[in-house]
Amino acid sequence: MNVRPPLEVSDEFLHIQDEFLTNETLNKNLTSAEDITEIKGKVALWRGDITTLNVDAIVNAANSKLLGCFIPLHNCIDNVIHSSAGIQLRQECSEIMHRQGHDEEVGKAKITNAYNLPSKHVIHTVGPAIPYGAEPSNEDCEKLSSCYKSCLDLASYNELKSIAFCSISTGVFNFPQRKAAEIAIKTVEDYLNENKTSLEKVIFDTFSQRSYLIYKNLLFGG
Repeated sequence: MNVRPPLEVSDEFLHIQDEFLTNETLNKNLTSAEDITEIKGKVALWRGDITTLNVDAIVNAANSKLLGCFIPLHNCIDNVIHSSAGIQLRQECSEIMHRQGHDEEVGKAKITNAYNLPSKHVIHTVGPAIPYGAEPSNEDCEKLSSCYKSCLDLASYNELKSIAFCSISTGVFNFPQRKAAEIAIKTVEDYLNENKTSLEKVIFDTFSQRSYLIYKNLLFGG
């Protein structure tokens, strides 16, 4: 699945794949937006696998090609989301990119269906990449903030009620975790305060204990 280019595939293959992935999803411990109880206003914090969230949209930290990760078994969120969704996700992303005619810009976002994921949609955004050991520039910080704004705009435009963010750019793109969390929280809170939106819950999904504690300290003071 991860190395296959976005080409046509038989209905028989899709039927078998969807049956398998649906069964995989149903055997996971799924979490809905209503199940998440660490809340501050419309902002929520949760630790776990983003592919188990039964929400209106989850956010994927994508690369500029927007086609997913082609490295077999690579443990990045792009790979995990595409693997759980099925090859239709890569095909839809390919159609979007073909119409666009150029790589996705940093700070922008696109929305797709979620296919075999428990969420309804995936919103793909490209965060800034920081050289290893370097500090992000003001422009990098602005572009990371733009990622969150672009995703929130798409969610609001599509009248979604819940969205779950991963920690954009903090994996292989090397953005410092605490700085990224500060930008994420400020951007989301400012957006919710300044805009009329359909969103009722914005979830920060963390995977590691360290990331969870960073967000918990920033949101709740401990």
